[in-house]
Amino acid sequence: MEKIIFPKVIFGTSGLGNLYVPLSDEAKLAIVAQSIKCSRKPVVFDSAGKYGAGLALESLGRSLKQLNVSHSDVLISNKLGWLRTELKTAEPTFEPGVWRDLKHDAVQKISYEGILECYEQGNELLGDYRAELVSVHDPDEYLAAAKNEADQMQRYQDILEAYRALHELKQQGKVKAIGVGSKDWRIIKRITRDVGLDWVMIANSMTIHSHPVELVEFMQELENQEIAIINSAVFNGGFLTGSAYYNYNLKDPVKDKDLYHWRALFYRLCKDFNITPVDACIVFGLKAPGVKSIALNTTNADRVALNVAIASLKIPGGFWNEMGERGLINKAFASAYL
Repeated sequence: MEKIIFPKVIFGTSGLGNLYVPLSDEAKLAIVAQSIKCSRKPVVFDSAGKYGAGLALESLGRSLKQLNVSHSDVLISNKLGWLRTELKTAEPTFEPGVWRDLKHDAVQKISYEGILECYEQGNELLGDYRAELVSVHDPDEYLAAAKNEADQMQRYQDILEAYRALHELKQQGKVKAIGVGSKDWRIIKRITRDVGLDWVMIANSMTIHSHPVELVEFMQELENQEIAIINSAVFNGGFLTGSAYYNYNLKDPVKDKDLYHWRALFYRLCKDFNITPVDACIVFGLKAPGVKSIALNTTNADRVALNVAIASLKIPGGFWNEMGERGLINKAFASAYL
């Protein structure tokens, strides 16, 4: 099977699932249209059943059909593990307060049968299109919900069984590549010890604000094993670009004053060098070891072309040196990789 060559920019679709703000169908269509227009083919979209309880998949498939996009011109990643269900409460029970105007709920289903169910439902929601890149979504959250050690061991077996199902799909030629998406990179590391993967998506972990040395070393290991790394959520859930949410948790300027102080210093330095915080976050995220692509999500169609252009932007070395000198990034990281 041919090796997947990932483009520098992969288009995240959480915005199509009404993350933080509800978008009209017209706005979603415009975002997908710009993503197609501004990219080499095949264009890669990253989605998940969790995004708006399947709304993102539904919106993506509908938009691609309206635009009459050829199947060969698009490659869809579906992070599996969340299944759309009936909404029986005032708001969805998963990640309350984050998603807007949803008409469905979602439940986590990680097992051999559960992951296949999520895969089939995902393709149904995509309509005329199908996911060819698949992964287990949020295995870290699944393990964190364990009631005790025995439960955690069983849950890890569920994850391994889910991957058995994904490998069967690959052997059958139904999907092209298998990966993992997780906010806790340590769980990714554990899984790579037991499962053969083609790619990993590291979320909220390798950012200009947070880049542990241990993670850098692990990413170097993945690079040596030729496992592609997709860096995601490089704005720490939007906080680094102005949001009040850090990694999808609302932050308080008083209680979290150190975080806000770091951001203020970062913004000031960006202004001194005449670059935007978005520029710095994207370039940093792409320069980390082994990173082939960066997943970027937007709720504004006008930002798509800018995001694609930033991926090739060169930022002066003086900026990174100052970031290191002022303690805003790890000095060793700055000198070794930037």
